[in-house]
Amino acid sequence: MISYEKHTLANGLTVIAHRDRSTPMAATNLIYKVGARDEDPGRTGFAHLFEHLMFSGSRNVPDFDTPVQLAGGENNAFTGNDYTDYYITLPGDNLETAFWLESDRMADLSFDPKGLEVQRKVVVEEFNQRYLNQPYGDLWLLLRPLAYKKHPYRWATIGRTPDHIAGATMAEVKAFYKRYYNPSNAILSVAGDLSPDRVFALAERWFGDIPAGERLVRHIPAEPVQSRARRQEVERDVPATVITIAFHMAARIDMDFYVCDVLSDLLSNGNSSRLFRRLVQDERLFTSVNAYLTGELDPGLLVVTGRLADGVSVKAGEEALWRELRRLQTEPVPARELNKVRNKYESGVIFGEINVMDKAMNLGFYELLGDLSLVNREVDLYRSVTADDVRYGAQEVFRETNSSTLIYRSKHETR
Repeated sequence: MISYEKHTLANGLTVIAHRDRSTPMAATNLIYKVGARDEDPGRTGFAHLFEHLMFSGSRNVPDFDTPVQLAGGENNAFTGNDYTDYYITLPGDNLETAFWLESDRMADLSFDPKGLEVQRKVVVEEFNQRYLNQPYGDLWLLLRPLAYKKHPYRWATIGRTPDHIAGATMAEVKAFYKRYYNPSNAILSVAGDLSPDRVFALAERWFGDIPAGERLVRHIPAEPVQSRARRQEVERDVPATVITIAFHMAARIDMDFYVCDVLSDLLSNGNSSRLFRRLVQDERLFTSVNAYLTGELDPGLLVVTGRLADGVSVKAGEEALWRELRRLQTEPVPARELNKVRNKYESGVIFGEINVMDKAMNLGFYELLGDLSLVNREVDLYRSVTADDVRYGAQEVFRETNSSTLIYRSKHETR
């Protein structure tokens, strides 16, 4: 159970405070509600570009990392389809350093042309190395536009093409910052041995005079219901053929999300899971298998994927995967197996509440979802999932007309 208090500044910044008396460390987590889904289809990759730009300095702090390190801290960030997350961990006595740094780059990020050019080259090189020149690197660049036709989840956070970042103008970059990087579009969560009143006072001191920014009204197109199976095959210079099947599923805040999460773990969570035990250990059709959720705010994907063993045909591999999915549609899940999965969620929550950074991140994320109280209620929601829910969920999700199959074929495959 994580205790917390919440306060909203006059400029719209949401501040959440958790007092943790068990550690001398403290953490700040700042979420900006901007991700790949907020981008223009003709200028993708901007949220990820800003993950880099936000560390390139502000007008008052040209080097962001050095003050953090001098304060005994660490910092980093990540970008998703729905939001960008910046976090700092440091000794509690130096917590105000984090407030100073985060507020300064929110208020006055440096837009030095040389700095932009450096980060532009870094992002383009990352695109080339991780996605275009690495085995299986472009799998998600192919799968997303196969599964999504209207919603901006159809491109990855890195963007649709490196040309979008390579051609970005300074005016476009500044406009993106002005629109999304402001208090009214941010959530600051803090964990450490400080009273909530002290946290709120620090937030007011460092962020209170930053202008709220424009009120955002998003017009994100809903993805139409998929009515027929989709399929794409590519051939690449990779060691083994991979089969990936993506199914549309519920949004993160829906109850059906928890059913799908249980489904994915029944299929693939450890060596005792169904796909591994039957298709890797017993039948030796695959060398590895996985099932997971994308977990986005809007309706996401439940993905089932496997790397074929030598000599196994795509047809045999696909049939085996579908056989396991249909078992979940027709056969009740034994109580022992279901309880094992639910217990893993509970232990995961317990381990996820050990350190201050995890607590700060969790508080920010559930506020982003729009229901902060979920931070203390999700274990009960997972425990409420029944065997009937699992069977019904499998029937709803694992339909061929709801599937997008990508065959990532090895050019070395023996046919």
